[in-house]
Amino acid sequence: MRIGGPAGVTEGNVAVRLRRIASVLAVAIFALSGVIGAATASGSSPERDLTVMSFNIHHGAGVDGRLDLRRIADVVKTARVDVLALQEVDRHWSERSEFVDQAAWLADALDMHAVYGANLDRDPVEAGQPRRQYGTAILSAVPILDSENISLPKYEGHEQRGLLRARIVVRGTVAQIYNTHLQHNDAAERLEQAQAIKQLIAERDEPAILLGDLNALPDAPEIRTLLEGLVDTWEAGGSGEGWTYPSQAPDRRIDYILTSADIGTRSATVVTSDGSDHLPVRAEVLLPGAGGGQRS
Repeated sequence: MRIGGPAGVTEGNVAVRLRRIASVLAVAIFALSGVIGAATASGSSPERDLTVMSFNIHHGAGVDGRLDLRRIADVVKTARVDVLALQEVDRHWSERSEFVDQAAWLADALDMHAVYGANLDRDPVEAGQPRRQYGTAILSAVPILDSENISLPKYEGHEQRGLLRARIVVRGTVAQIYNTHLQHNDAAERLEQAQAIKQLIAERDEPAILLGDLNALPDAPEIRTLLEGLVDTWEAGGSGEGWTYPSQAPDRRIDYILTSADIGTRSATVVTSDGSDHLPVRAEVLLPGAGGGQRS
């Protein structure tokens, strides 16, 4: 398993050393990429292809009720994904997922870097065991330079939601990857969460990709809010309805990949899977070349 950034998913002294080594290598790669980018002609260098996927994995439980992370990994491998945003990810959470660190397991199976955002954080069942966490994860085939998980607006009695951010570099172009899972049963709360996400993304000037289970239909106010600054890859490159839920007989689109306007879309597809109650959505996008990696 590769480790990426300060929110890496393993524990212990060995993992700490690996994180330090990975961080040093990531910074070195980033610096070298900048040198290469600066050495190109005055215009931008060619665009960078990137394949991304958003997948609510329902803590690894498929439509048959069986816990099977291998099914999730197989879907991702077949889709040949560079960046993966996962929602409903358990980390030592409970018996339902056998107390497995699911982000670490999938990162190891896919040979990807990983960062985790714990939106729920509970004491362990037994003293001395890892904390029980539930949230989102970003996995990346390229190094993750830094990351953070930011709490979103929350109404009393509702589950805490977050925006997980990871910064990556793809052949000299820096991009911000965002992953979120919005409130499922309160449109007003979702709208406040969307407004907060819009502001957080606007604060950074690198190309941005927002992936997630937004729990809202395309014409909802919360989606329209996000589209004031972002582009829907399905509208740009998809075909058909793009329905992702429920996976056995989908009748609505609530899982999205949105990008900043400086990122192009080659294609957007819904991927068939029985590994979760959601279907994953995949997009092939084009990052601007080095020298063109900032939004105007």
